[in-house]
Amino acid sequence: MSEPDSSSAVTPIALADQGPIRLAVIMERTTIDNRWQPFRWEPIGIAPDTSASGSSDPSGPIRHDETTEQWRHPGFAVALYRDEAEGYYLNVSSPRPCAFVKWEMVDGQGVPISVTLSYNEAARIMDGGGQVDSVPLPVEILGWLARFVDAHYRPEGKKQRIRPPSFKGAHREDRS
Repeated sequence: MSEPDSSSAVTPIALADQGPIRLAVIMERTTIDNRWQPFRWEPIGIAPDTSASGSSDPSGPIRHDETTEQWRHPGFAVALYRDEAEGYYLNVSSPRPCAFVKWEMVDGQGVPISVTLSYNEAARIMDGGGQVDSVPLPVEILGWLARFVDAHYRPEGKKQRIRPPSFKGAHREDRS
């Protein structure tokens, strides 16, 4: 992995309360015993993006052995939005909070497209046919997300359902 930018003593995670955080996605290619597909790609984690600002090119394999190869894809800015607070709450309150990575196969390589921390946004992407996988959420990012949820999430109150007049009971004439 590349070293943090020496011009700043603060990591991207420390700046998170002031705006978006910069992340890198770790994709893994695993060799499988299958005659139609020789390998499988999947995201396996996220980490602070310490690459040069604006870089989105993968840095090359960061781990390589006989059966697996891992690639670091930098350049993902993750911002939190108030209108997604419910989706963040669902993530923070789950037994295993995670980040959701939308990714695609491009020229035989798994390439991440976007990262979100909202359950609801991930569900919308999947409803639209996108490939989304979850990866464990690092503790530092979970703390940032939890602070945002505490500050901005307000559960919707139960709405009083108004029954249409047709359901309030019919007054029927006695038929003899």
